[in-house]
Amino acid sequence: MAAEHKSQYIFLVDDEPIQNEMLKDHISERFDYQLKTYENGEDAIKDMGLMPAIVVLDFHLNAHLPNAQNGVEVLKKIKELSPTTEVIMLSGQDKLDVAVDSMKHGAYDYVIKGETAFSRMENLLNNIVELHSMRATNTTYKKVITFLIVAMVAVLLISLFLVKKFQLFG
Repeated sequence: MAAEHKSQYIFLVDDEPIQNEMLKDHISERFDYQLKTYENGEDAIKDMGLMPAIVVLDFHLNAHLPNAQNGVEVLKKIKELSPTTEVIMLSGQDKLDVAVDSMKHGAYDYVIKGETAFSRMENLLNNIVELHSMRATNTTYKKVITFLIVAMVAVLLISLFLVKKFQLFG
């Protein structure tokens, strides 16, 4: 199920370039987002002005930069800069405390790297695309309802004005 989101981005943040490229290839075959890859969270954070719809974020990001922030620290900053960006943690960390900490700080889900990680990622991305679609529909409904309420109030006020006017001249 390909989604039409040419102007939207998915950021892939992993300090393993091969992992990033494999995931990029997998996602680009199935989804119509623009993909950007990063080897550390600091560089991804610098690009948050692009307002990515989704960030796939590894936990350990210090293979090339020993002082690089870990995934949870980057997640906190992403959520601070762009609360609506969905962040999926994709990590080799099979530790419950890391997963819980990620979810506590706003991760959409936590996926452990392994045989089923890419198919799980695909399912999560489909769910997020559906979530974004539902949010857009909800926003549209709210705008329509607001317009209708304003229109009804305007009609009511005009009606009251006309009744008063005709009572004065009647």
